[in-house]
Amino acid sequence: MPATLNATKTRTALRTSARISLEMLLVVLMTAVALWILGRMWSVLWPLVIALLLTTLTWPLTRFLRRHGWPPALAASAVTVLFLLVAAGTVVLIAVPVASQSGELATGVGDGIQKLRDWAAGPPLNIGADQVSTAFDSAVKRVQSSVGSIVTATLTGVGTVVNGLVTTVLALFLMFFFLKDGPRFLPWLARQLPGRLATDVPIVAARSWDTLGSFVRSQAFVGLLDAVFIGLGLWIVGVPLVLPLAVLTFVSAFIPIVGALFAGFVAVLIALVSNGWTDALIVLAIIVVVQQLEGNVFQPMVQSRGLGLHAAVVLLAVTLGGSLAGIVGSLLAVPVAALIAVVWNYLREQLTDPPQNPETDLPETDAPAPERTST
Repeated sequence: MPATLNATKTRTALRTSARISLEMLLVVLMTAVALWILGRMWSVLWPLVIALLLTTLTWPLTRFLRRHGWPPALAASAVTVLFLLVAAGTVVLIAVPVASQSGELATGVGDGIQKLRDWAAGPPLNIGADQVSTAFDSAVKRVQSSVGSIVTATLTGVGTVVNGLVTTVLALFLMFFFLKDGPRFLPWLARQLPGRLATDVPIVAARSWDTLGSFVRSQAFVGLLDAVFIGLGLWIVGVPLVLPLAVLTFVSAFIPIVGALFAGFVAVLIALVSNGWTDALIVLAIIVVVQQLEGNVFQPMVQSRGLGLHAAVVLLAVTLGGSLAGIVGSLLAVPVAALIAVVWNYLREQLTDPPQNPETDLPETDAPAPERTST
């Protein structure tokens, strides 16, 4: 006789599934509302995020100075000024050698373009000079017909640059205040919150701060590995401007995807205009190998150890963040995933029953005590 479904159990399973589905829909809805609110506040949140990341990078030096008797305001001011000097020195270290060899590089770029035209004119492409001129004239006409779009794009770019400068200045001021008053923030926050939140929120905030510090240190270590290996490869090949290119590689490591592509493109271009096609291809191969090792081996291993995340979670977080929010999403994907893991682990700690001791948790029995026998 075939088995039949139990009607009561079936209704119970359907009701449970419906209840769970409704709860999940409510969670998704509240998450979407929270993300929408964050998007509306992004002009304030983005400088705050940058300031927090910069503070985690500069806090160890500030803490060292404060432990050696420096007043908080003086230590924060000194570290902020030192950070600005290091940032300006990095820009100068990249710009000055490039400017000193700008004439040679411009000549090399022209020679490289001419080599490219000569190569295109030969087999297998066999593109003649007339075809090149026709394509150039067509490009000029297209540019002339879209002057309005170019002006609009230029104005948009100028607005983006202005917004970037405002964000940078605001982030630097916030970094100074975080360095100056950071240790007093958690006690102040605990006094403002009621009940159990006065204990839970500061603990989660402290753990999140440690996690952000681990993220910045690991990212800096990975960037240093990229700079050392790529710089060593450029030096072996004999490419000029090795030190500026290594510094550019280190700085661009903090900007996922686009930073690595930009630094690699600059290195290959300089190798092409100075050393020719063979060395340019060798440099391209070196950059591809190093970046593959960095993206698939070094970065997941370092970040998974420092942040408590599995390497696969790091890769998936970067992929998801890039698909949702582009460059910014790729930059913030790993720290956001780590912060979510911090909150989840704390919730698990609070919701988990304490371990039971088998010896103390034995059930009590009502067995009578043994009778004493008289002799």
